Amino acid sequence: MNWSAVNFDWNHTRTFLVTAEEGTLSAAAKALGLTQPTLSRQVSALEADLGITLFERVGQRLVLTDSGMELLEHARVMGDAAMQFSLAATGQSQQLEGSVIISAGELDATVRLPKIIAKLRREEPGIDIEVIVTNAASDLKRREADIAIRSFRPTQNDLIAKKLGEEVIWLYGTKDYLEQLPPFKDFSELTDIQIIAFDRSNMVSDRLNQQGWQLSKHNFQLITSFQLLQLELCKEGMGVIFFPEDMGDKETSLVRAFEHMGPVMKLPIWLVCHQELRTSLRVRRVFDFIADEFSQILNQ
Repeated sequence: MNWSAVNFDWNHTRTFLVTAEEGTLSAAAKALGLTQPTLSRQVSALEADLGITLFERVGQRLVLTDSGMELLEHARVMGDAAMQFSLAATGQSQQLEGSVIISAGELDATVRLPKIIAKLRREEPGIDIEVIVTNAASDLKRREADIAIRSFRPTQNDLIAKKLGEEVIWLYGTKDYLEQLPPFKDFSELTDIQIIAFDRSNMVSDRLNQQGWQLSKHNFQLITSFQLLQLELCKEGMGVIFFPEDMGDKETSLVRAFEHMGPVMKLPIWLVCHQELRTSLRVRRVFDFIADEFSQILNQ
């Protein structure tokens, strides 16, 4: 390879890639942990090295030029290669020291994980734990997290997944709210029930209507994806919520709704990590520890 032909700073290419994907200098600077002036200088330096203009400013956003668009895919290939290099290097670590990043949903992060992390920290004080709280799926291949707790099995071949058990989901409400519902023979007669929804999609109503309900938008007048807010609204008697059995049964102000009909659904819980990180002793220790503790919670 003719290395003398590489006439630009590779680190500046990373700056170009992140700026293109984030769309603004401020967002890219935040993602890279740089100041905005430093990032701007790096982008300008790359443009000077290459002798081309990569971005044009349109309002508050940066738009790629034709030259920038042409180079973007090459930069992404370099970024992916750098990520794989980092993964491989991290995977060689055999010390029970360093950081491990866990991605978990709101309920897992606030209800199940605290005691697990506290126990893990007592046993492994050399491992630093960072928790990303999100109901979205963190991209493990891009190192957004090392380990993720998910309700679905990943399809990527280079991810390792272990099923921890099944989460039993019931509808919960306050006793007062449920008692004020009119008598009914079947769910189709519950025309005025309020179900606190995650979003405006028809996924929930379609699922329940298949079980004999007759629900419409009228039954979903409170919407929030933040499950802790759902819980508090439910406690205020604003409607019923979908909630895991092991958490809902501990809420003294709530009871299972329509218990004679059984749980509404069961969701699998998976623990996932990248296969190269699985060779890291500290990641493997955290992965196995969470798997054991979580399995006990779900299967007790």
